[in-house]
Amino acid sequence: ALPARKGTCPWRRARGLPPGRKCGLRRGLATMEQSEAPNGSAAREAPSAGTAGARPPATPEGMALAYGSLVLMALLPIFFGALRSVSCAKGKNASDMPETITSRDAARFPIVASCTLLGLYLFFKIFSQEYINLLLSMYFFVLGILALSHTISPVMNRFFPANFPNKQYQLLFTQGSGETREEIVNYEFDAKDLVCLAMSSVVGVWYLLRKHWIANNLFGLAFSLNGVELLHLNNVSTGCILLGGLFIYDVFWVFGTNVMVTVAKSFEAPIKLVFPQDLLEKGLEADNFAMLGLGDIVIPGIFIALLLRFDISLKKNTHTYFYTSFVAYILGLGLTIFIMHIFKHAQPALLYLVPACIGFPLLVALAKGEVAEMFSYEENAAPKEVAGDAKEGKTVLEKKEK
Repeated sequence: ALPARKGTCPWRRARGLPPGRKCGLRRGLATMEQSEAPNGSAAREAPSAGTAGARPPATPEGMALAYGSLVLMALLPIFFGALRSVSCAKGKNASDMPETITSRDAARFPIVASCTLLGLYLFFKIFSQEYINLLLSMYFFVLGILALSHTISPVMNRFFPANFPNKQYQLLFTQGSGETREEIVNYEFDAKDLVCLAMSSVVGVWYLLRKHWIANNLFGLAFSLNGVELLHLNNVSTGCILLGGLFIYDVFWVFGTNVMVTVAKSFEAPIKLVFPQDLLEKGLEADNFAMLGLGDIVIPGIFIALLLRFDISLKKNTHTYFYTSFVAYILGLGLTIFIMHIFKHAQPALLYLVPACIGFPLLVALAKGEVAEMFSYEENAAPKEVAGDAKEGKTVLEKKEK
């Protein structure tokens, strides 16, 4: 959900400022989503009456800048992640192979996400919040460095000189021996990747020490782009199942219980994009943030990326479905912000994004008479069949030789 005028106590504590209003954090992919305040209204920056040093409300210019920036930051990983997903699907490097989501995975995903949310809720109720967030900070510190390094690597490769000593490395872990040996980890990288890893580590240390909103956004953008690039839906039906299930999940946990509220207020991690609404007044030290959860970027993003690959499979030199779903995402996110601003209440963004991202491309397919082609499009089916045939052929040859 996209809440209005949130305060962020982790940033205030990191800078040694006096404590302000508690913040709400939005669930990321497969974890949690940001929700409304416990009193049922959208959380606002102004403290309760009688509190000294009440924060002034955000100006219309500041709000427009914040929400416009959030929309732009949401579009970047979807657009470039979708483009990179095309080359990723054709890649031969095992370390860059995508993770394919099947219809069975999609059906189980809302259940797994709900169990994760409830588990975090119980953890925060039983154990100390500080220790849990410390463990989460270390986890996302390592994960963020790797994600950011993978994100900037293709861009940084253009700036290395031609005579750069680019040695190749391979990290390989196997289990068993002989014919039963199985690869656990097979990651190939080079000296350029190590340079990108070192640069990403600087951002990681910055985030770990200061929890600065810029460092948070760098990690958030990296997570989003990698998610759109490396998580592939195998067909459109699977995408509809995934988005439909998370549509119900989002609405239920935002409006139905207080579990997400409790977890969201306690969870400190770069699982959201933030932008200060008081940037014009306070500059980089601003602390009145508008936020957007990464789940509202990655979940529709992997469906949009699938439609781009479907466009390419049609071999018509047009990206009709990709651009249609991309524009639909912009309209859905804009509607989320508008409804939230009108009713002053946090909104589950997938409530508006899912109908838009599925409905608009489906209408285009109906108009063009390509509904059958859209739902019959399948990824990775042919390679598996070829691999299976090759394996069977090899077995037959071995039997003949014997």
